[in-house]
Amino acid sequence: MPRAVYVLALGIFAMVTSEFVVAGLMPQMADGLDVTVPQIGYLITAFAVAMAAGGPFLTVALMKLPPRTALMILFAVFLTGNVLAATATGYGVMLAARIITGVASQAFFGVGISLCAQLTRPEVRGRAVAVAMNGLMLGTLLGLPLSTLVGERWGWRAAFWTITALTVVAAAATLAGVPRTDPAGTGGGFRDEVRVFRRPRLLLALSTSTLIIGATFSAFSYFNPILTEVTGFSTGTVPALLIAYGAATVVGNTVVGRLADRYTLPVLATGLLLNLVFLTGFALFTDVPVPAVACMLGIGLVGVTMNPAMVTRVQRAGNAGPLVNTVHSSFITLGIIIGSSLGAVAIDTWGLRAPLWLGAAMALAGLATVAPPLIRATR
Repeated sequence: MPRAVYVLALGIFAMVTSEFVVAGLMPQMADGLDVTVPQIGYLITAFAVAMAAGGPFLTVALMKLPPRTALMILFAVFLTGNVLAATATGYGVMLAARIITGVASQAFFGVGISLCAQLTRPEVRGRAVAVAMNGLMLGTLLGLPLSTLVGERWGWRAAFWTITALTVVAAAATLAGVPRTDPAGTGGGFRDEVRVFRRPRLLLALSTSTLIIGATFSAFSYFNPILTEVTGFSTGTVPALLIAYGAATVVGNTVVGRLADRYTLPVLATGLLLNLVFLTGFALFTDVPVPAVACMLGIGLVGVTMNPAMVTRVQRAGNAGPLVNTVHSSFITLGIIIGSSLGAVAIDTWGLRAPLWLGAAMALAGLATVAPPLIRATR
């Protein structure tokens, strides 16, 4: 595996740690910014909206640049957003910071995953994506709980400063470890890049990704308040539980990465079915610690870990260019938007168990989008 793929994982780790930090510090940030927990939840939604809406436009603006140059520009924009978050004096400033970092993060994913495809053979692209996506999994294993721990001990601003320092390290590693390559793409120009989105098979694959991530994030976005206020764990115990969740995502990502190239649709169907079971179990046994934690870990095993299979399916249905990969990331973050925002509404209306039921419903809908092509493929 090229060294650059591992370097990209470090950049993704920094981006994901920034994305998830709000989920780990919701009560503290609510107190510090003098707003409610659901309002802090909307910061997760704002980050996702910025990714989905702004990321593809930024990718288009950078398409003619060599990938390493594009990545360095994205690091600079992302760094600016994190500094603004660390120094935010009110909710409006924090909201602006999350929008800036969201746009840069989305474009980084698109350019980075496209570079993975550019540097590896087609038959191992799923495995390369899994290696790069270990940055996402390690963001939940290490980045999220460590930033939560830093935020709890030294204040939530310290968590954003820590992410800022990590971003500088990742940018330096990218400059040193990613080779100079030509601009990625299919070679037919912008119109040809856009034309692939007319394919029904690609649109179906994109919708599946939205539902997979939406199902997961409807629960994940509210793990902290669910575990403390319903399950009964102390605030100090939550970082350890999030580390365990992150470890589950690393294991799941590794397994999916090994299987994604050969068994793309069966992996997606199995993951959605298991996620449906775990989300339902978590909703039913939220107030019983042992089964609640077991179901939470199960969500970690089969939720965001579907990324290698999702990317493989989308690239086969479209292409491996940066625009397709960025738009795919936009559909993924559309799932975050739906899951986190509807989860906040559901909490206000039905309580903290409601996002788990919402996630189960989305997993069932996702299974319905995978079943027809899977049945056709087995005939």
